[in-house]
Amino acid sequence: MKKTLTTLAVMSLCQIASADEGMWMPQQLPQVAKQLKADGLKLDPATLTKLTEFPMGAIVSLGGCSASFVSPQGLVATNHHCVYNSVAHNSKPERNLLANGFLANSLDEELPASPGSRILVTKDVSNVSNKIIDKATARLNGKARVDAIEKNSKTIIAECEKDAGHRCNVYPYYGGLEYYLIKQLEIKDVRLVHAPPEGVGKFGGDTDNWMWPRHTGDYGFYRAYVSKDGKSADYSKDNVPYVPKHFLKLAKDNLKEGDFIMVLGYPGRTNRHRLPSEVAYTFDWNYPTFVKSSGDTLAIIAMETSSNPDAKLKYAGQVAGINNYYKNRQGMLDSYAGSDILARKTKEHEELKAWINSNPARAKEFASDIDQVEKLIAERDALAKRDFYLASSYPRFLGTARTLYRLSNESTKADAERKAGFQVRDLPRFKATVDAVERNYDEKVDKALVLYNLSKYAAQPKAERSANFDTAVGIKDGMSEADLKSLLDNLYAGSKLGDKAARSAWLTAKPEDFKASNDSFVKAAVAMYEGGLKREAEEEELMGKIQQAYGNYMKAKIAYMKSKGQAVYPDANSTLRVTFGKVMGRDHGTADGLAWSAFTTVNGIPPKATGTGEFNAPAAQLAAIKAKDFGKYVDPQLKTVPVNYLATLDITGGNSGSAALNAKGEFIGLAFDGTLDSIISDWDYNKANSRSIQVDLRYMLWQMKHVDKADRLLKEMGAE
Repeated sequence: MKKTLTTLAVMSLCQIASADEGMWMPQQLPQVAKQLKADGLKLDPATLTKLTEFPMGAIVSLGGCSASFVSPQGLVATNHHCVYNSVAHNSKPERNLLANGFLANSLDEELPASPGSRILVTKDVSNVSNKIIDKATARLNGKARVDAIEKNSKTIIAECEKDAGHRCNVYPYYGGLEYYLIKQLEIKDVRLVHAPPEGVGKFGGDTDNWMWPRHTGDYGFYRAYVSKDGKSADYSKDNVPYVPKHFLKLAKDNLKEGDFIMVLGYPGRTNRHRLPSEVAYTFDWNYPTFVKSSGDTLAIIAMETSSNPDAKLKYAGQVAGINNYYKNRQGMLDSYAGSDILARKTKEHEELKAWINSNPARAKEFASDIDQVEKLIAERDALAKRDFYLASSYPRFLGTARTLYRLSNESTKADAERKAGFQVRDLPRFKATVDAVERNYDEKVDKALVLYNLSKYAAQPKAERSANFDTAVGIKDGMSEADLKSLLDNLYAGSKLGDKAARSAWLTAKPEDFKASNDSFVKAAVAMYEGGLKREAEEEELMGKIQQAYGNYMKAKIAYMKSKGQAVYPDANSTLRVTFGKVMGRDHGTADGLAWSAFTTVNGIPPKATGTGEFNAPAAQLAAIKAKDFGKYVDPQLKTVPVNYLATLDITGGNSGSAALNAKGEFIGLAFDGTLDSIISDWDYNKANSRSIQVDLRYMLWQMKHVDKADRLLKEMGAE
């Protein structure tokens, strides 16, 4: 693999902070090799940098969740909530797979995952910073800089994707100070293999989400399929299971408290390098507004689907996602309240500025950008406040029409000249989105959600609203909710985009076809097009200025932290990372002061089981627990089957489904959650509180063997 760390970043890692903290790029692990070995890793740390070797070659991304190969036949283990949309997509009221679970007893019974599902296997990571920010680009500012970065990225990506069947992307690190090209094998034929009943995979539901103790069997299985010649291919009955070069072996030794553990996956976003003003904006306005809006959204969906089981299934995945973030953000707000986070961040930022200004050379290089980035971010946050409700005021099919019209216009250009996201490489994603609507949309629900947001948007002063949107859909000052409802009724009634065939036809339509259409949503999309491009250009002008200033801010911060002997890992950005620590409880719990043991067991399930709702454990499982039908999965110390366990791992959203490995690199379970009082670590790492929650491999295997009778899969995984 090519060298992938700049000299600055390497130097910044000369002294390592607490090993429990940090979502490390695989390439950085030699820098923490001593700590890895001291903590108990039995593998050579250098092997973890080799993305096509064991164990990294077994780790995959689902594009939002993490996963891993666990058999030589392309079987992929991940969380139940990561396969949830695929289970819901294949469910009908008469065959409710969410409630009853799904198990394919043969390859032929495996079901296509939800449209657009992908399994992505990272093949290479290379530093392309000097190609993205070349000498010409470095002299640019504003939109010109954004355009140049995009052009350079597209050129590099196009060259990378000449290797058919691969997906390549360029990711920014350290606020745009560095850029890396990630090359991944894109497996497009993904099939659902097994998911336990909701009463196992989502046991405890939103009540137990982010809580401890936990008793959730959050696991599920996909399989990767390819053409007969081993190439990436769209779904076909002739496709065959993918044969990975590496897959994870199941641990044979019993896991216990104090054992080494590492998690390999694709964490989404952390914000530990953010400015104090960004912290204040987030916790004083953005998160509180998000929580209020999310709570109202959940209530609307519940009300509108209460008498429609099919609509409830269609929105099950969306509801699960909203609930997750709703509780997450509220938990962050609770942790933030009364804390000294903002004061500490402000003090650290002032110390950084003082360090810069104490040296004329540093002041010349960094001072103006530090001042500039604070002003630019204030401008960005003000725009985000202004447009919060506008972003949710588009009917679903108006958003679809706008996207399809943009695609049509971009398709008139040479591929290299098209806007990123609208190139030939993106067409499968558009088709999948159009197809998926069949099982995740209901007009009555959509209209109710839009009316809620549109009412709040329309109440804003005219100067704060989008004249482009108002003109296109007919928003006027002083409109009542009844007026808005009537407006929406006419818009929805005047469109045929709810019909799959009609909707699909627009994927290949010409711009003149859109302009000639009388479809209400299409007409509105055409009317908004030019104004939308103008607003996009204004946003990119601001983004370009921020990118330049923020990159220099991060360069200054890295140099400052290095001067203090502190490590600097980049914030998570959905790329492959490694985090490691110990299986460990907590000597303090929540406000009750109770300590948390490291493990929960199946003994805790029957007392919680109510037979309905979130705690509807399957009767067969309860019977097996009552009969102590545990087989070989009994923990010798616990005297029963462990369910979940805590660890001192640094994870965040996107790590869901990440493989948890022991000191020998063997599979010991799946990361799926954190505790409510530690999720603030996305912004401010707290070593004392931070605990990840994993589902124990032994519980997975016990449930599969003794309850769900998944003997075929157990044999395939080497568990038999």
